[in-house]
Amino acid sequence: MEENRETGKKKTMDISVLSHEITYRRYLLNKGKVKDLFENISIPEYIALHSIARESEESSIYGQKTYLKDISAKMELTMRQTSKMIGDMRDRGLLIWSHDGNGSEGTYVTITPAGEEKLQEQEVVLKKFYGSVIESFGTDKLIQLLQLMQELETTMSLAFEKMEDKDAEDIS
Repeated sequence: MEENRETGKKKTMDISVLSHEITYRRYLLNKGKVKDLFENISIPEYIALHSIARESEESSIYGQKTYLKDISAKMELTMRQTSKMIGDMRDRGLLIWSHDGNGSEGTYVTITPAGEEKLQEQEVVLKKFYGSVIESFGTDKLIQLLQLMQELETTMSLAFEKMEDKDAEDIS
């Protein structure tokens, strides 16, 4: 914190202004026109399909399975939310949902040709849009921004954990 020499009051680049700006920017990124780039699948579905496709490439030795618990963890969704999204995608023919053994060993999904097609269609749209954005903004600046955003997300997650721990202590 800096001290304002004229008033003697502590100045914090006003936390309320900064917190509003972070919230507002995240809102714009999440709400903004980016949603307009998604016609046939939603943003969460794209992220899930992309994760499943990447996992399939990396784990072809294991039959290209992606477990629901891994999708849930990566997307920070509850298992119920993940199951609903995966069920909707299965019903539209984008995924096959199966289980190991009797199901107690885990349920997993594999991407279908229709799912791969939707993913590729979406990636064409995103590459076209973000290609021009990256060209204007600059690759190095974007990489730096993404690294800073990841650092901010980690810091915010730790702050949430501390807040939850404190709330748990207050209840005890």
